[in-house]
Amino acid sequence: MTNQPILVIGATGKTGSRVTTKLEAKGMTVRRGARHSDTPFDWEDPATWAPVLVGVSKAYVTYFPDLAFPGAIEKLDAFTKVALDTGLQHIVLLSGRGEHFASMGEEVIRNSGLGFTIVRSAWFAQNFSEGYLRDPILGGVLPMPGGDIAEPIIDIDDIADVVVAALTEEGHIGERYEVTGPRLMTFAEMAQVLSATLGRPVQHIPISFEDFHANVAASGDTFVADVFTAIARETLDGRNAHTADGVEQALGRRARDFAEFAKTAMSAGAWAHAT
Repeated sequence: MTNQPILVIGATGKTGSRVTTKLEAKGMTVRRGARHSDTPFDWEDPATWAPVLVGVSKAYVTYFPDLAFPGAIEKLDAFTKVALDTGLQHIVLLSGRGEHFASMGEEVIRNSGLGFTIVRSAWFAQNFSEGYLRDPILGGVLPMPGGDIAEPIIDIDDIADVVVAALTEEGHIGERYEVTGPRLMTFAEMAQVLSATLGRPVQHIPISFEDFHANVAASGDTFVADVFTAIARETLDGRNAHTADGVEQALGRRARDFAEFAKTAMSAGAWAHAT
C-alpha cells in the first residue's frame, strides 16, 4: 500500500464525501479537493489546481453543480492539461446519463492522455433524502416533472463503491461504467415506496418544468435551478428508461434497490421530522 494520497475533487459533495469515507476505511490517504480544504480547490480559480494535484497519481473528479454548467467543459479540459503536467496517471470522472454536456466531458477525459474511468450515472436516490426533494417529501408530496417516465434511480453508495473500486483495484482503466438501479420506476412508484417506508402518505405530484425550476430556485439559487431544469427537460423524455449493468460490471453484484435505499435512509434519520 502506498502513502501517496488519492485526490477527491468535490470531497464535501454527495458522492465525494462517500468516496472519501470509503477510501479512508480501506486505509487510503485522501486529499480533499474543496474550497475550504487544507489544500483548497476551486474550479473558478485555476491557480488552485496544480497545488492540489502535486504528488497525486489518482483522482476522483466531479463538477458541481453539473457538467452542463456554463464553462464546465472548458474548465475540465484545462484541468486535465494541468493534471497531465503534474503527473496524474488515473482520473475517474462522474458523468450524467443522457446529457449532452456530460458526453462532451467524457470526450475531454478520453482525449486527455490520462488513464481514465468514466462513471455515467442515473438520477440520485439521495436527492429524496438529502437534496431539494427532502422537504417536499416531509410534507407528503413528491413534485417532479416528466409525467409517467420511468427512471432506474441509483443509490449513491453504489456509485461510491464503483469509484472506490476503480481507484484501488486493477482492471478499471479505460472502462465506462453506466450505473443505474436494478429496476425502472416511475416517480409515482417511488412515492409508493416512500409512503410505505415513512409510514405516511407521500403523493407524486406531476408538475411542469417551470414549476420544477421555481421549486429548485427556492431551495438554492436561480442559476443552479436553470442548469437542473435544463437537465430535467433533456433527460426526462424516455431516453434513460432502461437499466444498465455498470454496478455489476465493476463490483460483481447487483445495484441496490430503491426500497433498500429508502429503508437505509429512514434508519439513518433522513426524514426524522416525518410524523
